[in-house]
Amino acid sequence: MSTGEIQNLDYLPENELMNMDAFIHRIDSTEVIYQPRRKRAKLVGKYLMGDLLGEGSYGKVKEMLDSETLCRRAVKILKKKKLRRIPNGEANVKKEIELLRRLRHKNVIQLVDYCVCGMQEMLDSVPEKRFPVFQAHGYFCQLIDGLEYLHSQGIVHKDIKPGNLLLTTDGALKISDLGVAEALHPFAEDDTCRTSQGSPAFQPPEIANGLDTFSGFKVDIWSAGVTLYNITTSLYPFEGDNIYKLFENIGKGEYSIPEECGPLLSDLLKGMLEYDPEKRFSIQHIRQHNWVRKKHPPSEPPVPIPPSPESRDPWRSMTVVPYLEDLHGYADDEEEDDELFDGEDDIIYTQDFTVPGQVLEDETEQVVHTRSRGALKPMCVNGTEPGPLGGCGGGSKPGAERRSSSSSNPSRKGVSAVSRIRKLSACKQQ
Repeated sequence: MSTGEIQNLDYLPENELMNMDAFIHRIDSTEVIYQPRRKRAKLVGKYLMGDLLGEGSYGKVKEMLDSETLCRRAVKILKKKKLRRIPNGEANVKKEIELLRRLRHKNVIQLVDYCVCGMQEMLDSVPEKRFPVFQAHGYFCQLIDGLEYLHSQGIVHKDIKPGNLLLTTDGALKISDLGVAEALHPFAEDDTCRTSQGSPAFQPPEIANGLDTFSGFKVDIWSAGVTLYNITTSLYPFEGDNIYKLFENIGKGEYSIPEECGPLLSDLLKGMLEYDPEKRFSIQHIRQHNWVRKKHPPSEPPVPIPPSPESRDPWRSMTVVPYLEDLHGYADDEEEDDELFDGEDDIIYTQDFTVPGQVLEDETEQVVHTRSRGALKPMCVNGTEPGPLGGCGGGSKPGAERRSSSSSNPSRKGVSAVSRIRKLSACKQQ
């Protein structure tokens, strides 16, 4: 545009500019109604993505729903770019996947498994930061069972601590996070290890003192002893202002046990936290110890599973329901939500554990291993086979409405899969 053309342009006079305020409606910020962002459905294969459950050093964990079986799962998602910035990141993840594929024990996490929260999360949820003796005894016995299985498979965990112990709704403990674990050679003469990447507060004196080689199994025993010390007293046997001071204190091996632990527990802790690895308790010694064999009656209320951190939901309900609504176009229907399970074709869901599934991969993100967050098994009251998303009658399509076969209420509206899940949650709360 030339200079002459610019000069010939018409501009609004000031009086007209002042009148334009009539078209601009200003409102106070307190009058603005903010609505939550609508959650958009995202499918990865047959899995529907849910909300973020947590983040770790390797990646993030999201809830997912198997659209074929309605199994509730949690998936760990890692980005290759982020993994490459972590020392041995890719190697540790691949090693963990290989180990999880072949491990089968009730107290060791599997490639697909069900856990509702971690032990550290439970400890942090109560002011005492510890478990009652009977509850700690139950968890510790399961920890020893899982640890004995790992050692029988020639696997040294190297990072036993409350943060790596997950719990299911029925109180089952699962040893997790095998990222720094070491699988011994099948023909190795002993359990000698040369590297350790575990948490500093749970390391034994031989590692704190920088020994070149050490017994891998006795490292796990020591870490389990520190874990038992922590969950029964809320304290740590060794502390320090920094990692150097901490390792100095661990290297000396000097610690004290609170008197309230009693003689039996104190003796067990001394045996597991023995400075000399040769004299340190083995798993067989631990099993035969009187504190382990003793039945501990409940003297205090148990520490419950805390509400979810984000939503404060005490039942830790599924987070995929809004995504289901977006995927299938379900709208909230108060009439549907108020209905009771009185139809012959209604579906009753029961919880159960899932079986190992597949590992999914994406171009930008890799799903490296999955853990089930509970299995919802659809079963029809009339004995028919459920459809892909829970419809009864064998031929129901996902999202289709069904009519009740009851003649007493022929106009009853069909109940969507989302409504069934919500009703299940309501029944649990009652």
